[in-house]
Amino acid sequence: MAAVARGPLGLLLRRRRPLAGLGPGPRRHRHKEKWATTAPRIPATRLALHHFDMNYSLHLKELWPSVRVGLLCEQKYGALLNNFSGVDHVTQELELLSATDFVSEASQKAQQLQLEVGRWESVCQEGSGECGTVTHTESVTHAETSPQLRASISSNIKCYTFPRGDITRFRPARPDMLGLLDYYLMDAASLLPVLALNVQPDDFVLDLCAAPGGKTLALLQTGICGHLTANDVSMSRTKRLHQILHSYVPKEIRETVSVTSCDGRDWEQVEGGTFHKVLVDVPCTTDRHSVMEQDNNIFHKRRTKERQMLPMLQLQLLMAGILATKPGGEVVYSTCSLSPLQNEYVIERAIEIAETEFNISTRVEDLSHFRVLFQDTFSFFSDCRLGELVLPHLTANFGPMYFCKLCRM
Repeated sequence: MAAVARGPLGLLLRRRRPLAGLGPGPRRHRHKEKWATTAPRIPATRLALHHFDMNYSLHLKELWPSVRVGLLCEQKYGALLNNFSGVDHVTQELELLSATDFVSEASQKAQQLQLEVGRWESVCQEGSGECGTVTHTESVTHAETSPQLRASISSNIKCYTFPRGDITRFRPARPDMLGLLDYYLMDAASLLPVLALNVQPDDFVLDLCAAPGGKTLALLQTGICGHLTANDVSMSRTKRLHQILHSYVPKEIRETVSVTSCDGRDWEQVEGGTFHKVLVDVPCTTDRHSVMEQDNNIFHKRRTKERQMLPMLQLQLLMAGILATKPGGEVVYSTCSLSPLQNEYVIERAIEIAETEFNISTRVEDLSHFRVLFQDTFSFFSDCRLGELVLPHLTANFGPMYFCKLCRM
């Protein structure tokens, strides 16, 4: 054996499997080091957090530490009730757990605010001396309520959330007798762009980047879409959209939905200027996912160029949404990012290009009343220049969700 160990065969064996403690390098183990040679030195989640620390600390200033903690903690969900399923028993069940329908609460709050505004106006019209005493507080309320206040809160959409600070989890959705699931679990802040779209009876609606399907499902819950087109460029994500529709929507309703898989940037060439309402929920850095999940993380080094090109893609999609809208129609742009480069700057650039390149005038709609109506459920960023931004917060850990509404003049 000694001769073999000193010969060529012994040398080969030693190179392949060195005896413990006798090799020229440190002792190796077989269970993890093999994988470590291909693992990234810095995980994508850490790269994302470092990027956010550098940028969002400048943007959000003293708010960033609390937002950062929220991003790194478990997300809160809402239960979007499925109106196509028998929901009465579900409503009772959720209310027994102290969950409340935040959309219904906002609608009631809107009615109360309008009553107060009406009282303020009547007092002033009567020329009473009381007008001067109430204008300071109630004129603020008047400014924060718009003519669309009540119309912007669809009474048909019902979404239950647990109170602030309550981290109770919802049970998984269950099928009814027809096999339709009773509710859809989603970030409740994702409903705000749908509510802002303010769908009216018989509107033709386009969901330009629809998958995985939560906002599409919410649009169907209004029950008033004249026609809904749900589009997504990804075939695999479109398959997920079909699954959502099949699990929640009856066949006769599904047949009224057009599901397409086109590049949203080219939509104007397919069917331009035909929709009353367009939702443009664009791909973004998905901030919460980026700091929590390694899989499909856009901060992976292989996706650096893709991430850097996101604002351009977002701008192109928003422009396609504007061009797909009828004159007088409305577009809601949304992301799940805190980044001004992906939010306000995209809006500003789209307005400029629409005017200079296409002779289309657009107006940013005031959505400040959303802050008033939903302040008990969400934490809003008060310094957002255009649109509204929901900030993650430990007591209300929804979002981030940015949304802005444009009207094509």
